[in-house]
Amino acid sequence: MKDRDLVNSLYPLMVERRRYLHQNPELSYKEEKTSAYVAAILTNLGLTVRTNVGGYGVIGEIKGSFPGRTVALRADMDALPIQDEKSCAYASRLPGVMHACGHDGHTAVLLAVAEYFMKIKDTLHGSIRLIFQPAEEVCPGGAAAMIREGAVDGADVIYGVHLWTPIPVGTAASAPGPLMASTDEFFVDMQGRGGHGGMPHVAVDSVVAGAALVMQLQSIVSRSVDPLDPAVITVGSIQGGTVQNVIAEHCLLSGTVRCFNEETRHLIRRRIEEMAEGTAKAYGAEAVVDYVMGYPPLVNHEDETGRFFRVAGEAFGLRAELSPKIMPAEDFAYYVKRIPGCFVLVGAGNPEKGAVYPHHHPKFDIDEDAMLYAAGLLITMAESYLEEKKRE
Repeated sequence: MKDRDLVNSLYPLMVERRRYLHQNPELSYKEEKTSAYVAAILTNLGLTVRTNVGGYGVIGEIKGSFPGRTVALRADMDALPIQDEKSCAYASRLPGVMHACGHDGHTAVLLAVAEYFMKIKDTLHGSIRLIFQPAEEVCPGGAAAMIREGAVDGADVIYGVHLWTPIPVGTAASAPGPLMASTDEFFVDMQGRGGHGGMPHVAVDSVVAGAALVMQLQSIVSRSVDPLDPAVITVGSIQGGTVQNVIAEHCLLSGTVRCFNEETRHLIRRRIEEMAEGTAKAYGAEAVVDYVMGYPPLVNHEDETGRFFRVAGEAFGLRAELSPKIMPAEDFAYYVKRIPGCFVLVGAGNPEKGAVYPHHHPKFDIDEDAMLYAAGLLITMAESYLEEKKRE
């Protein structure tokens, strides 16, 4: 890191901005005020700014004084439909909406990174592109839309971080290859024939057929997927019938699928569709399946993940660890499908500061010191890449 003192000096501003954003959250696809807040700061700093990219996305560009490659850095901005149950001065002011996943911190971090590179741009060999993305939490997500509108055109590499409370502050984790799972959704309408609960022989019970399908779906991972290839199928909702003595005509099931490679992903989709059709037929019913392909697996590039492990210690002594694969999904996956890059989980957990709750919990919070490590890491990785390519 060229100027550690400069990064340190930006920490109070990170905290101030993060707390403002935490008090004023906006849901996916509704980040209008957050987007305007970010754009105003970038414009005042003197960046070249694009707004309304792929929705409420914002892109800021910093061109160094010397020619070189372009490094893209990304933060997400959206909040979640969760009631904030924390008792603190910066709790959400909007009922039923809160930053329960750290995206407020990601945005504050990237704004500080913008300040840093603007102050040292006279020494910079290359360009820094700052991508502030909407709608990470809801498929189809904001990444794909921003990419379609040129977010990574001309960029050579991309880095992103996620403040992560399961990891203690001062530690970061990543891995080459698959890091986070794909996420798909399925919806099944098991259609039977309604009738009297006391005369089942003249009806087709959609609830019985739906219940059978729930159990059958559990066999896909255990019997159709390679045991060494992690995958999850969860039926999260089953709804059928209205009263105790009526055989329901419809039974609705919905669920999620998580895995780490595209072959397995398409295998599971095919088996769900086949199993729904076959189970329905066995019970004299009919199954209508709506299968929605969501985010692909997030697959880090080996060289850029290697860079993380080489330089992490320069970011205020950040400890780098090898991460296991994790089943949560991230639409950062779309960026690393287009250009080389690396996504890193930066520890934000600290029991002494109450940062113990999991992501998407009503009392979720972070140790704000994690933002200093995250900013330092993004800066260090970007500087390392540009310096390496300058020498080449």
